[in-house]
Amino acid sequence: MKIKLPSQLLLLTILSLLLSSSSIAQTIPDSPTKVNPILINSTIPDVSLKNIDGEDVNLRELAAQQPTMIVFYRGGWCPYCTRHMGELQQIEEEIVEMGYQILAISVDRPEALKKTLTDVELTYTLLSDSPADALKGFGVAYTLDSQTVERYKAYGIDLEKDSGYDHHILPAPAVFLIDTEGTVKFQYVNPDHRERINGDILLAAANAFK
Repeated sequence: MKIKLPSQLLLLTILSLLLSSSSIAQTIPDSPTKVNPILINSTIPDVSLKNIDGEDVNLRELAAQQPTMIVFYRGGWCPYCTRHMGELQQIEEEIVEMGYQILAISVDRPEALKKTLTDVELTYTLLSDSPADALKGFGVAYTLDSQTVERYKAYGIDLEKDSGYDHHILPAPAVFLIDTEGTVKFQYVNPDHRERINGDILLAAANAFK
């Protein structure tokens, strides 16, 4: 037997579901300790990024070409990030020999990515996620508080200029290993931006899931 809901109740139910899902989708944590990264065996989000030349690239399509190490970093202005990126460069040859590509993602605009490459000698790929779509999709995005934003400005760090947006969204530094089906095989996320995963651990993980 079919149960008929009054039309007004049905409409309210639909609106409630829509508002609930919209709220969930748009809520960004206000601290890196509150991020909720996608889990192992999850499928990566279907998002568009830009390369250093400003050209659109699809993340899933890139990952479908070969196993991929995706690295989320705060920006080229972050000394902890550039140090870690330099450490990744030291193991890149071994990573590539295992069949992986390295994609490093930040909210920096393509122009800012080019500056990073002049400051740090890197041969792997940097990608721009200025709207923070990938950060949100991977569940590593958080919004920096206004006090810290202003403090960074005093240090000469202009997040809005570097990203082209005023969202003040950054990632909790993270590394994901992805297979060619777009499935997460390994993930590491640390809310403390001063702490990064050791290269030896990354090599061991990459070797285990190649």
